[in-house]
Amino acid sequence: MLEKVVVLTGGTSGIGEASALQLAAMGVRLVLVARDPQRAESILKRVKPGVKHTAHIADLSLLAETKRVGKEIAAAEPHIDVLINNAGVMSAERQLTADGLELTFSTNHLAYFVLTQALLPRLLASAPARIINTASEVHRGAHLDLVDLQSEKRYSSYGVYGKSKLANVLFTRELARRLAATGVTVNCLHPGVVASRFAQPRNGKGGDPASASYLASQGIPPEKSAEAIVYLATSPDLAQTTGQYFNQGQLSTPSEEAQDDTLAKKLWEKSEQLAGIHYEIGQE
Repeated sequence: MLEKVVVLTGGTSGIGEASALQLAAMGVRLVLVARDPQRAESILKRVKPGVKHTAHIADLSLLAETKRVGKEIAAAEPHIDVLINNAGVMSAERQLTADGLELTFSTNHLAYFVLTQALLPRLLASAPARIINTASEVHRGAHLDLVDLQSEKRYSSYGVYGKSKLANVLFTRELARRLAATGVTVNCLHPGVVASRFAQPRNGKGGDPASASYLASQGIPPEKSAEAIVYLATSPDLAQTTGQYFNQGQLSTPSEEAQDDTLAKKLWEKSEQLAGIHYEIGQE
């Protein structure tokens, strides 16, 4: 991985921070996407010196911000070896973004979808390359209603979070299908139940006190969970593996709904409409 370029979202706390430090120790050059400039600067000071790691600041719950930062990174980085979509949120209350989208869906799914589209030309030009999406085992209890993606009919923190993670698995599956034979692989994983800041509010957005308390008391260390992300991003054993779901570092079969190719295609179409973008790749 020496001198490979890895773009990582959510890399300033929890499993993202631990992944950033582990990847930097392997010699990669990090391109972080973060919301907090101070935390981003702190990470850059802690990683391996002598490498020109960079950070871009953006609120990935907002479409315009995600598109902007995607263009900035694509302009600055002609070569990208790995994209790790890891930023996420959980909110006890239903909140809408400035785009009128439900916060959890916009941050946990649409940000992955939009940023990947912006960086895909760089990944394709750098093939073999990899895309890793952080999903979750809670996708198993979720059902995706394409008519109510913004959870207007019914809202619960855990349920809506589960739907966003189901969307991550479906996105991984459909993107892998479209990228077949391009040299760019796409996989997703459940990183484990992790002790982190994940369920805490950020600048007035999101936050679930009950989940935050549970994670703090029951979660595994972020460093342990990060090993699975680093494994998917770097292992030669997975060079040809694509479209798969992992439970930490072990290949796993996702829920039946997460394997629904028709649903994956419909979610893709709805996501393009909501984001106002179009993927210019084959096998559509």
